[in-house]
Formats: sequence, C-alpha cells, structure tokens
Amino acid sequence: MSPEEAWRRLSALTPARIGLGRAGSGLPTRAVLGFALAHAQARDAVHTPLDVAALRAGIEALGLRNVAVASAAPDRATYLRRPDLGRRLEGLSAERLAAAAAAPVDLAIVVADGLSARAIHEGAVPLLSVLAPAIAGSGWSLAPVVVAEQARVALGDAVGAALKARAVAVLIGERPGLSSPDSLGIYLTFDPRPGRTDAERNCLSNVRAAGLKPELAAFKLHWLIGQAFQRGLTGVALKDESDRLLGAEAATPLPG
Repeated sequence: MSPEEAWRRLSALTPARIGLGRAGSGLPTRAVLGFALAHAQARDAVHTPLDVAALRAGIEALGLRNVAVASAAPDRATYLRRPDLGRRLEGLSAERLAAAAAAPVDLAIVVADGLSARAIHEGAVPLLSVLAPAIAGSGWSLAPVVVAEQARVALGDAVGAALKARAVAVLIGERPGLSSPDSLGIYLTFDPRPGRTDAERNCLSNVRAAGLKPELAAFKLHWLIGQAFQRGLTGVALKDESDRLLGAEAATPLPG
C-alpha cells in the first residue's frame, strides 16, 4: 500500500485534519479553504442568536410546558467576557420561575444556548423527544422545560433551586471545535443550588449526529437520573455504567 493510500484510508476514519498533503512549502488550497470554513462555522456557532420562539414551539409540540428565561448577561458580548453573569438569573426571569414553581418536582430540564445555539437548534428537540417518554414511564415529575439565553452550565443550579427540583439536567451548546460546531452537552446535578461545583455534576458530551447519537444520550441520561435518585448524588462519585445494560436494555425502548 502506498503512503498516499494509507493516509487516505486513515483520513476516512476521523474528522481530524491528517494527511492534508503539501503544495510546495504550504498546504493545498483545498485544505486551507476547508480550515477557513470550519473556523467560520465555529465562530458562527458562538455568535448565532438562539431562536427562542422556534425552540419553544418544538418543545410544545412534544407536549411539554416551557418557560423562557435569561441570565444576568444582557448581550452576547457581555456573556463572552463575563462568564459569571451567565451563571446567574436576571431579575425578571427569577420572578418568572418563582411564579412557575408549584410543588417540588423530581426533575428540571434547562435548554441553554451556551456557546453554540446551533447545537441546540439541531439537537435539543430530538433528544427531548426520546427522553420525555422515558421520564414519564419512570413516574418522575417534571417541571416546565426552561429555555435559557446567554446561559452557562451553572445557571441550572439557580433554575433547579427555584423550581424545587431534586435534580436538574442542563442541555447546552458546547464550545465549538473545528470539526464540531454542533456539539451539545448534558450536565446532570443532584440537589441543585447555587454554589455547586463541576465535580458535583455528571456530563455527557458531543451529543450530535456525528458523535453521541441523541437516542443513546437519552438512554445514558435516563440511567444517570435513576442512579442519582437512588444514591442521592451526582458527580465524581457516580460513574456512567449504563453501557453494561446496552446488550439487554438498549434493544428495547426506554420506559414510556
């Protein structure tokens, strides 16, 4: 096998930029333009506004009540410069959640733009379409889904506390890479309240069509939620062992 053929085969197995070739002392034009496109897509993912109306309509179509909130970051530029503001609710949003809170619930779900609104536009509703029936089938009570703008992961702690939830799952756009501008992350926190650390959360990353499929992500998240309720914790003490069940349970639908 020639070196060129070996590199071609390896390149077909990964989105990483390998085997790009050479044009004199530089890269071929195709590789340079491909990198420029990927960089532009990553920038667009960060700066594209969240389409709150379309997202809420998609969530409502699943039969899920929802409420829109915003962080204390008033705009995208501030959000990028001041991560601390993205972790706090702005005043009217806090009041809106307080009004929406009724009896304590098992789970709150936050759908947040994070650093890639594209990831939310493309991945949130497909994931919820699989997860929602599983939640209902397990008998867990669910707060209205919270759609959050200019949000960081820790905003879920304030939301979960306001909604009196035993646990909160934050679906958020991840920092885009040069091959993954559409990557969605999921962060699960038991007993959410401001001040929780990342060590007290479980994370499922790279949820997208070319990564962790939404169906498998929903399966793993459902398993983690159940374990969190059984053990009374999330984070470094809770390991994702759901793969052990895939041979037996993944062949059948999730509860519901």
